Amino acid sequence: MIRFEALTKTFGAFAALGPLDLRITTERVVAIIGPSGCGKTTLLRVLAGLDAPSAGRVVIDEEPIEGPRPDIGVVFQEPRLMPWLSVRENVALGVWDAPKAKRTAAVDAAIERVGLSRFAGVLPRQLSGGMAQRVGIARALVGEPRLLLLDEPFGALDPLTRLGMQDHLLEIVGTAVPTTIIITHDIDEALVLGDRVIVLHGPPARIARSIDVDLPRPRLRTSPAFGTLKAELLDDLVTHVAAAV
Repeated sequence: MIRFEALTKTFGAFAALGPLDLRITTERVVAIIGPSGCGKTTLLRVLAGLDAPSAGRVVIDEEPIEGPRPDIGVVFQEPRLMPWLSVRENVALGVWDAPKAKRTAAVDAAIERVGLSRFAGVLPRQLSGGMAQRVGIARALVGEPRLLLLDEPFGALDPLTRLGMQDHLLEIVGTAVPTTIIITHDIDEALVLGDRVIVLHGPPARIARSIDVDLPRPRLRTSPAFGTLKAELLDDLVTHVAAAV
């Protein structure tokens, strides 16, 4: 269980978040969408323990998040790979403090999980954009986190690669991670990936809507039910942006 309890974040006089109250329980994938600048990335950074809340707190299974934790994996929009390290060495950064034998086994398993075993020894410059992002996902998964956070992880990819990565992510998190929270601007992506979609308005970021996506997988973007949910979310976002102008 993840709870946001009266969560707020300010930077000087600027209010970026909240107050937010939210509970995530049985959903495997939660997608958070909202217009640019509404506070999505700030929320993710607080969840990851990278920024401390100004008030309130985030709790995972009754344990407050009070800083970066090994049981929370983070994937950013850019892979952020060390260019002088191989794929295997980049993934190993996620378990740098583990005993060597355990580290080797965990790294090999994570690389296999994202389908890059044949490329374990190559450098990042030899990878495509999608492959590089898969390395970033493997690095986040190698420590077997109970929470995986993704901040626009496929935003820099071409449309076809992005579709493939969405399917690949669902295969991974379906067996490896109890809870995944993904930040995205893409309504289709949110509906394809999420068991629940949360719409933020802001700043400061506040929850405008929460929708349970009760559609069978794999989800067809051309289905009437998918189109209905997409229209609802799009209308909500467009209405907010128009009101803010």
